[in-house]
Amino acid sequence: MARLSDRVAGSVGSVGEYLAEQRRNAQLSLRQLSDLAGVSNPYLSQIERGLRKPSADVLQQLAKALRISAETLYVRAGILDPDDGSDGRSASGVVEAVLLDPVLNERQKRVLLDVYASFVRENTPSDEPAAAKPTARKSPASKRTTK
Repeated sequence: MARLSDRVAGSVGSVGEYLAEQRRNAQLSLRQLSDLAGVSNPYLSQIERGLRKPSADVLQQLAKALRISAETLYVRAGILDPDDGSDGRSASGVVEAVLLDPVLNERQKRVLLDVYASFVRENTPSDEPAAAKPTARKSPASKRTTK
């Protein structure tokens, strides 16, 4: 069983092509990005041309330098399955759709996923583990009165 479904693998494209596109969007030269990420210029060039497959550490450095989601790079590189949620549950189709939408930029994807995650946390039943609900909502009925 492959880590990514054929449909997802076909739609994400090469991680190198994606990195090159993000670098151009950030208006950075190959040398500038290599300096920011702490990756050698020739190695970065090989990644962008699809000659090398970067490690998770290198992808994280590149994501930080480009100010994009490392998770998105992991999915594009085939390291992370987009169906795996960070809490062990399967991610919904919403997460997959947002991550794979070519029209949205990384900031827009991050904002949409943050809003979606907050709604999911808000609607999680109270019998779920506390880790699923990091902040408690205060309703008018739950306000304490002191005398």
